[in-house]
Amino acid sequence: MELAGKEVLIVGAGASGLAAAKLCLARGASVSLTDRAAVTVVRDRCRELKVNVFGAEHSGVEFGAYDVVVVSPGVPDFGGLHEAEMAGALVIGELDLAARFISAPLVIVGGTNGKSTTTVLLGDMLTRAGLAPFVGGNLGTPLSVAALGGSAYSHYVVEASSFQLERAPALRPHVSVLLNVSDDHLDRYDGFDAYLQAKGNAFELQTERDVAVVPHGDAPIAMQARRGDARVVTFGDGADFRVEGQVVVDSAAGTQYPLAGTLLAQRPGALNAAAAIAAARAVGAAPAAIQSALKDFVGLPHRVAMVQEVGGVRFYDDSKATNVGAAVSAVRGLAEPRAVVIAGGRDKLGEYEPLVRALVDRARAVVLIGEAAARIEAAIAGRVPVVHAESMMAAVRVARELAETGDAVLLSPACSSFDMFSGYAARGEAFASAVLNLNQSSKDVG
Repeated sequence: MELAGKEVLIVGAGASGLAAAKLCLARGASVSLTDRAAVTVVRDRCRELKVNVFGAEHSGVEFGAYDVVVVSPGVPDFGGLHEAEMAGALVIGELDLAARFISAPLVIVGGTNGKSTTTVLLGDMLTRAGLAPFVGGNLGTPLSVAALGGSAYSHYVVEASSFQLERAPALRPHVSVLLNVSDDHLDRYDGFDAYLQAKGNAFELQTERDVAVVPHGDAPIAMQARRGDARVVTFGDGADFRVEGQVVVDSAAGTQYPLAGTLLAQRPGALNAAAAIAAARAVGAAPAAIQSALKDFVGLPHRVAMVQEVGGVRFYDDSKATNVGAAVSAVRGLAEPRAVVIAGGRDKLGEYEPLVRALVDRARAVVLIGEAAARIEAAIAGRVPVVHAESMMAAVRVARELAETGDAVLLSPACSSFDMFSGYAARGEAFASAVLNLNQSSKDVG
């Protein structure tokens, strides 16, 4: 892709937008940057870049005047983007832009849940195999940052959200993993099918030389994989990489990968491990390197991470569970027989009934916070005791009072965090702080 002398507009001044701006500048483009925030805020974010700055809901931007428009993943579709397309501009996402400037194999990891865990695990497998992978994307460093690094990497292992895959007309990963798809972001998409279609965009341009890694027996995802011509490899029960209790078995080679004693031994960790193994084998990682990575995997923050035990009750931070599917996996995957679950936040307009069924089976009570509390309570419809709390501190205190010895208290919100917090990490940190405060208070009393 030739950018020298082109007029490029970056829409969104977050981490992805700024990284895209730097990449375009390095390729000789004249760059403008716009955001919904005030011009002074946008200018402060990109003060070290030689770009033209717009802000205040894109005021003053002539979208039809640019050759290329690069859309940050957090920016939903709006009229200005259609104006640019009607004028002949190439309108693409940051991930698609960056992928045009890398030469090593690209591995995309998508799905509603488990993306970050699988991406990091896969990156560790490749590193232990003696390769030099970039690991980033939606979980942290934008791919545009890596694209500026030239040929420093042997592979690019990228977690990709549906937002990043919406405008990706040239994206062709050598390996595309789609872990699962369940209701999420229905506040952005016109129904589940549109969300699924976005997830499946990573398969579109794959050829017979590429690999699609998908869950065994999932017909909608299999249909998405068939949008391209990749060789399909399955994971899960009865799959090419099949999960048998706490072991993943490569059905073709007969190689076994034990998970007992690791953080991946239970579902959904075992399924994430199977998908990562399938992808690692697809790019040539040796079984010994894969097993080493499995054995030493330490997990990621805010994903069913135990914070503390207080009075015989274990407190788990699963703040990353920003959708119903993730919360269901967390509730059902607890080792403790019963739990008090803290849920709620900004509603994504999905269906809560799958979560309610899990709560009926495993929850002693539910403590609800945030904007979605009333809707979740309506879905529960009296089948589980419900208490409301106005803050995370209050929620933790109430949960401790409701829990009995041997129970878990699980923060697994099933919602986004932006009604009360700056992000899921801030929400998890508030939970951990409240738990530690609770523990200190019990010591003071004692």
